[in-house]
Amino acid sequence: MGAGHAHKLYRHGHSPVHGLPPHCKLAATFAFVVVVVSTPREAVWTFGLYAVLIAAAAAAARIPAGFLLRRLLIEVPFVAFAVLMPFVAQGERVEVLGMSLSVSGLWGAWNVLAKGTLGVAASVLLASTTELRALLLGLQRLKLPPLLVQIASFMIRYGDVITDELRRMSIARRSRGFEARGLRHWGVLAKTAGALFIRSYERGERVYLAMVSRGYAGSMPVIDEVAATRAQWAYAAALPVTALAVCLMGWTL
Repeated sequence: MGAGHAHKLYRHGHSPVHGLPPHCKLAATFAFVVVVVSTPREAVWTFGLYAVLIAAAAAAARIPAGFLLRRLLIEVPFVAFAVLMPFVAQGERVEVLGMSLSVSGLWGAWNVLAKGTLGVAASVLLASTTELRALLLGLQRLKLPPLLVQIASFMIRYGDVITDELRRMSIARRSRGFEARGLRHWGVLAKTAGALFIRSYERGERVYLAMVSRGYAGSMPVIDEVAATRAQWAYAAALPVTALAVCLMGWTL
């Protein structure tokens, strides 16, 4: 799959969670999210237990709470959307602090916040303990269509390339005394975007020709095949299986 690329979400470590094969962690995370989404929103106590499970997994992975909480800020736009739901939803109303709020909107906001936060936390925990290259190998081992894996791989790599190209163009503009201060400079920024597109397209062509000259025929070679043991699958399954038990109690109690 090519050389590994470190990312800001990844936190290097030697915990048992870091040592699990990536496809085990991907399957466990997906199963956990499915269980959380399947939980009735009225079973409020179950989401507290899910949070405890995430905290236990983070502790096993030796991921500091502050590191995890800072990465959860990515869901702020969804929080803003959830806050608006009690005000715009229809149906029965209730007075809260002098404001008329929709009951169905309050439940909907709680549903979005609780399940969304837990899903994002599980994803951040996965990214914190698994390198990008390992994630791609895990997707390939889980039999995701190879074309999709290649698209994801190229997207990650070209994202870094385009970012570096944009940074160099920005340095070149500033070295010539340019500083965007108003609408009259939008034309320059638009030309920059066009030049960035052309440079990225040309860079992609050169990279593709280089790959073809080295024997690329539509599929990327897999450098290492890591087979998971039963013990590793059992360790990874502990989180979603425990969550499933909590979900079943939430439906029955």
